[in-house]
Amino acid sequence: MGTQTVPNRTIACIDMRSFYASCAAVEKGLDPLQAYIAVVGNQDRKGSVVLAASPRMKKDFSVKTGTRLFEIPDDSRILLVEPKMGFFLRVSLAITELLMEFVPKESVHVYSVDESFIDLTHVEALWGKPETVVRHIQDALIWQFGLPSAVGLGPNMLLAKLALDLEAKKTGFAEWTHEDVPKKLWPVAPLSKMWGIGSRTERTLNGMGIFSVGDLAQAELSVLEDRFGILGHQLYQHAHGIDFSQLGALLLEGQVSYGKGQILYRDYVEEAEIMTIILEMCEDVAMRARVARKAGRTIHLSIGYSKTAFGGGFSRSQSIDEATNETMKIYKVCQELFQKFHQDKPVRQVSLSITNLEDESSMQLSLFEARKWEKRKVGAAMDSIREKYGYSAVYRAVSGTEAGTAIARTHLIGGHQK
Repeated sequence: MGTQTVPNRTIACIDMRSFYASCAAVEKGLDPLQAYIAVVGNQDRKGSVVLAASPRMKKDFSVKTGTRLFEIPDDSRILLVEPKMGFFLRVSLAITELLMEFVPKESVHVYSVDESFIDLTHVEALWGKPETVVRHIQDALIWQFGLPSAVGLGPNMLLAKLALDLEAKKTGFAEWTHEDVPKKLWPVAPLSKMWGIGSRTERTLNGMGIFSVGDLAQAELSVLEDRFGILGHQLYQHAHGIDFSQLGALLLEGQVSYGKGQILYRDYVEEAEIMTIILEMCEDVAMRARVARKAGRTIHLSIGYSKTAFGGGFSRSQSIDEATNETMKIYKVCQELFQKFHQDKPVRQVSLSITNLEDESSMQLSLFEARKWEKRKVGAAMDSIREKYGYSAVYRAVSGTEAGTAIARTHLIGGHQK
């Protein structure tokens, strides 16, 4: 596949290294690259997970995101820090403002709290070569915030992100071009290491005999399109390093979804309590879909078991005939999936999402569901009240029970203290 007609821009993907831990280190006057810091949500619970770890924690103690509190070694050099999400978000906003000193605001896309894309295509006259601009930005981040960063540079969002994830996070800076694709991208395996390929897509591709990005690049395009539709065409292009998406666009149309996940405060054993959590999450996901005027046909539920049951869990999807954004319809599917696949083990983690989205206007008013329109109006009214007064202004009765977590989480940012 030739690349002569492919758009060739200059995109940088900037990642703040170990952002939460680095912010905590700087706040305490420590060097983020030398301090031993673990950000832990609730230090009173030995089962709490590490939300972020400094580079030295990862290197010297093998403590990383997801490590449990009781697994952290008893060492006087280690500092345990409570997450301050409000503080982290303020720093993130300040970093974005700094980036806008180098490029116009429309050339900055905030991908996450610690990662951004920047279009450097037309700044050479002001700042010099792209690599020089990147060095200026990295120096400014150190000088103004004391925070280290890693940057991937490429001719599109895809290659910039891959350069970051697969090389720059180890070296600090990496630039990938279209010519680098056969040498640097094609050997990548497993496929889930490539940005945009999740575990389910990886399993499907593996079943087709495709195990590396090189295998994907050499696959028959017609076969991929038959199996994945338009997503197959995009996967084929991305395997060749080709990405036509505009700055800020979603990498793959097939990735569009609304989802929510949470690690529970304790083990949930009773089905009624577990279903309370699932109902609360269905309410949240459905509300976000309604606000965006979207509806989905596929509901995905993932359950993670407690470590007391030696972990494990299940992840299953079910599609329905008509797209929906109604809480109870989503909940009913989740209930069916749970009852079919749950193994009577204590639950510690729940995630759910709706995918295969389409515009809400495509939803049909069935002659056999006389109250369908009324239910949509009630949902919209609840959404409006919550948007104005907060989630706890109106909630389902189950959220007021001991099992519910939705009300308590309204006092958190990102699941942690403000």
